[in-house]
Amino acid sequence: MAAFASVISPVCALVLGPLLLALINRTKAFVAGRRGPPLLQPYFDIAKYLRRGAVYGDATSWVFRLGPVVNLTVLFAALLIVPWGAIRSPLSFSGDLIVVAGLLAVGRFAIVLAALDTGSSFEGMGASREVHFAALAEPALLLALAVLARVTGALSLTPIYQGITASAWVAALPTLALAAMTLLVLALVENSRIPVDDPTTHLELTMIHEVMVLDHSGPDLGYIHYAAALKLWILGGLLVGLVMPLRSGALWLDGSAMLLGMAILAVVIGMIESAMARYRLVHVPQFIVGAATLSVVGFILILV
Repeated sequence: MAAFASVISPVCALVLGPLLLALINRTKAFVAGRRGPPLLQPYFDIAKYLRRGAVYGDATSWVFRLGPVVNLTVLFAALLIVPWGAIRSPLSFSGDLIVVAGLLAVGRFAIVLAALDTGSSFEGMGASREVHFAALAEPALLLALAVLARVTGALSLTPIYQGITASAWVAALPTLALAAMTLLVLALVENSRIPVDDPTTHLELTMIHEVMVLDHSGPDLGYIHYAAALKLWILGGLLVGLVMPLRSGALWLDGSAMLLGMAILAVVIGMIESAMARYRLVHVPQFIVGAATLSVVGFILILV
């Protein structure tokens, strides 16, 4: 039974990951008074990309072709480590929280290298912005996870999230609330959502993530879109597992609570994107550093 429970999170992520993007789009459409695309539209788009042939420029090399594959592979590996609330992950070991942060960094590095391999000035500009913001976001993620490790006294993600119960929230409410705010900001930053980036824009001078994948097509573009859904699921799972401290021990109840929490998170992101405008690029670093500062304050609070 324990082995079956451990594969629930990866299976749900692989199957339901694109549905988060659909819920975000439907929420934005509802706020705007539109019907919006069908909930299965991300699946249709990915299937469409996989059926098409890929086109490669003369300036690209094997680095360009390998980037989307490496990014998707490392996210698969991260799914095996990240728990889903109280539901343990298939792989759990001491210090795995650092490995997860490293896997996310490797995936980003692969996409950045693929963008630079095109020789395009626009994609190079997007890669530069991506690396700049990543240098600020990765310490913020490690700080947030360090706060959770300090609160629970564990050094592995599965026991950390199993230790985040209602009593833990009562004992360390300000600290956990600050860590949750950091994770929410990181979910927006790492997934190129408003107010940091706009995944629907097509203006090269303002794009960050999207400008890095302009030259990708066919299956490679499908891998990138699917990987984006998995990354949102991973970071969303870290946040939802923190803010929904239901630890009943019943698999169906804990899993249902996490599914509900992920759906609520998608709606919240959609509401944020509907209510806020995108920040100017010079203000994005301040936004990320502010999120990291929240975790620093939370860590200080738990120490005292």
